[in-house]
Amino acid sequence: MKILVINAGSSSLKYQLFDMETGAVLAKGLCEKIGLTGAITHKRPGKENYEIDYPMPTHNEAIALVLKLLTDPELGVIASVDEISAVGHRFAHGGKLTKSCVLGEEEIKYIESIIPINPLHGPPALKGVAACKAIMSNIPHVGVFDTSFYSGFDKKSYIYPLPYEWYENYGVRRYGFHGTSHRFVSAKACEFLGLDYNKTKIVSCHIGSGSSITAVDCGKAVDTSMGFTPQEGLPMGTRCGTIDPSIVSYVCEQSGMSVSEVNDSLNKKSGLLGVSGVSNDARYVWAAADEGNERAQLAMDLLVHNAKKIIGSYVAEMNGIDVLIFTAGLGENDSRSRQLIGDNMEYLGIKMDENANMNGPRGENIVISAPDSKVKVVVIPTDEEYMIASDTYDIVK
Repeated sequence: MKILVINAGSSSLKYQLFDMETGAVLAKGLCEKIGLTGAITHKRPGKENYEIDYPMPTHNEAIALVLKLLTDPELGVIASVDEISAVGHRFAHGGKLTKSCVLGEEEIKYIESIIPINPLHGPPALKGVAACKAIMSNIPHVGVFDTSFYSGFDKKSYIYPLPYEWYENYGVRRYGFHGTSHRFVSAKACEFLGLDYNKTKIVSCHIGSGSSITAVDCGKAVDTSMGFTPQEGLPMGTRCGTIDPSIVSYVCEQSGMSVSEVNDSLNKKSGLLGVSGVSNDARYVWAAADEGNERAQLAMDLLVHNAKKIIGSYVAEMNGIDVLIFTAGLGENDSRSRQLIGDNMEYLGIKMDENANMNGPRGENIVISAPDSKVKVVVIPTDEEYMIASDTYDIVK
């Protein structure tokens, strides 16, 4: 069975085609600048990448181009679109949809209804579904939701200490995000280390342009740093993370900015970019710090400091930790940040192996803790697309 995975953004569309009998990725790629000039990069294992500028006014043209390339006699990997058995779609927010499901009319209407609490990610994901259904209406389309990994939270883990009617009337609660990634790496880490997933206490650090940390206790997510939106928790590339909520009204009063303008600054002008004034990319922020830029150093210090606090709180919450995971852009590639986060936590049983961390291979599962560390510290490359394909396969097979 072949499963196509679609991850649609506002002006982009990522895709991967899986052969679920072997687990192999047959092809993958990225459509960019949708609605503008349009461009696509199409990749197949063992062959040269194919790149071309191509007009894509909407997601419909992007999907049509993807299917054309997948079936092209020279560039393709399948003879016909009929070989695709189902399409899996990534959704950041599922609201009350607590597990992956076939996207029927009722499910689509519900996802549309929660756009007010998911304004950035909801609309483009729905456009991706609509574009795929327009061309592939005869096969199942499955939604996989980042929030579903947290559906088993105890109420004390997702209720905010706010007027309770805000939860009842407006759905204000902790939802959590990056769940598909945390679900994948936490299970993969146990497989890699030979541990029983259902008997292991894990803290998973998904650190990238968007960052979150999740506690997984014996196979169940019990807490996570992101909340009602992907804004809460760690300082990120351009997002502030957790702040005192009164800052919003104070800045509005002092500056004359609207709530919308302040919220835009919290999402797009804060985090590493806001503090450093250099970039939202940690590579450039580290480079500036090494040249003596104090604000750049402060930005990275804030990331490390807050990560340590969250990890420590989750160890307390679970009454222990067996495995600490790093994944995503920074987590997989920024050995310096990993070292600083893991250092000076021997009291919690975490002891880093600096040589393994700094010089270990990239793109592989590796252990970066010292041999005598009570806690295994590992780098696990995430694969959200495979999880989406796997859920889709399980539902439609």
